[in-house]
Amino acid sequence: MAQVPFAMLFRTFGHIGLLSFGGPAAQIALMHRELVDRTGWLDEATFLRALSFTMLLPGPEAMQLATYAGWKLRGVPGGLLAGLLFVLPGAAVIFALALAYVWLGDLPLVHALFLGVKAAVVAIVIEALVKVARRALSGPAHWIIAGLSFLAIFALGLPFPLIIAAAALWGFRASGGAGVPVPLPKGQGLGRTIAVWGTLWVAPIAALWASGAAFLTEIALFFSKLAVVTFGGAYAVLAYMTQEVVADRNWLTTAEMMDGLGLAETTPGPLILVTQFVGFLAGHGVGGIGLALAAASLTLWVTFVPCFLWIFAGAPYLDWIASRPRLAGALAAITAAVVGVILNLSLWFAAHVLFADVGRIDWGPIQMIAPDPASLDPAAAGLVAVAAILLLALRWPLLRVLLITALLGLAIPAIG
Repeated sequence: MAQVPFAMLFRTFGHIGLLSFGGPAAQIALMHRELVDRTGWLDEATFLRALSFTMLLPGPEAMQLATYAGWKLRGVPGGLLAGLLFVLPGAAVIFALALAYVWLGDLPLVHALFLGVKAAVVAIVIEALVKVARRALSGPAHWIIAGLSFLAIFALGLPFPLIIAAAALWGFRASGGAGVPVPLPKGQGLGRTIAVWGTLWVAPIAALWASGAAFLTEIALFFSKLAVVTFGGAYAVLAYMTQEVVADRNWLTTAEMMDGLGLAETTPGPLILVTQFVGFLAGHGVGGIGLALAAASLTLWVTFVPCFLWIFAGAPYLDWIASRPRLAGALAAITAAVVGVILNLSLWFAAHVLFADVGRIDWGPIQMIAPDPASLDPAAAGLVAVAAILLLALRWPLLRVLLITALLGLAIPAIG
């Protein structure tokens, strides 16, 4: 096939970036339609192999799939173009929404609007749970992994990275089969790639530390760590991130964290852009708008530069990796564990939307949420029911459901 012109790459990936609403499942379907069905730039086997590879990596799989596709078509410049076009439209919208949020977020009208958005998010997370479960739980072993993963994070409060590591180790050791080995490629400049992108990742952190910018250094280190452990996408890591930024660091409140996810759901691009919102609000709380913009920009940098590192370092070795049964087994086990983590997230989200008072049970090693039934919010329950019917039963488009529930949230104060 002739080399794809950059102008065509820009138009196609720009189109994908502007329309990439609805989370990774919808984004992957959009890319398949554009890159396999419409343009024929990737064949089915290459697309599915790349998707499996990106699911094995930390970070947003849809963004990394776009980056891989661009790399496959035009090398590193093509990968940069595709990845940036997937992220930047949503990042620009998040900046605008975050500014509006800190200026208007205390108004009753805005709280009513976000009640509707958060109600829709509950249905969206449930939909994500169902979709991931259908794909991931292919046998009894995977159902057991998902159940243990859920109990580990919901009832025992074990760290998300530990759960993922245990699942990957089990999948690696339990997998067999000879496969058809592919020779290890040589002369791909792996060391140079790691050096260049590793320096781009680490240099700003080192400069901030050397300058004594303690808060921005803390932001950079935290979200760099998050970039390494975000297996399964934003849904899977949200509970871990929320524990850190709400309970441990006190950067945001639970309500602000949930509002951030609601905002990220309304924008194109990867859902992990919620980290940009978190960085913005954390910076605003410490030093106003200037520090908020700096913290959000830094968060974007340390969240997405590693994505380019993983793809540009690993893409030349994809055929070799895909031919290793044990790595494929580790990927399948990680995906099964993510189902349990998303189930925990679904319950956590629903509890905080539906109940005004969400306490905790601490009984020996057991630590889990305990909503007060008397604090149930009937309006929130009704909005969640509407969102679930429209999104899950009638399969209405995500943006339409978000708009309807947001408008219904605005109407609730008017009708009492």
